[in-house]
Amino acid sequence: MVKLIFCLRRRPDVSEEEFHRYWRREHGALVARHAPALGIRRYVQLHTVSGPVNALLAATRGSPEAYDGVAELWFDDTDALVGRAVTEAGRAAAGDLARDEARFIDHSRSPLFVADEYPVIGE
Repeated sequence: MVKLIFCLRRRPDVSEEEFHRYWRREHGALVARHAPALGIRRYVQLHTVSGPVNALLAATRGSPEAYDGVAELWFDDTDALVGRAVTEAGRAAAGDLARDEARFIDHSRSPLFVADEYPVIGE
């Protein structure tokens, strides 16, 4: 399995509350609908927790601006990720997702990359 990791920052005109609500409820359902066309085996949203703990962690490490969340999309392998994206159904699904993301994500500040997972503790 490989993961597509998407580090998300919300658009400046979208509130933190609205970002999390929309991503979880609206966009999450859209990803689930398009998962078969794109070969997505698993989709996990990690929503950043607001509050003093994250602020303290950032301050002690001199961290840059936090992400609003991280999405993990799991695929069988890179061939599955790329192979489905070039099909007619895959292109349509990817286009639909990108248009929806533009409603709440600042793509210019939201990097994404493909990664292998290497568990160190636990399974």
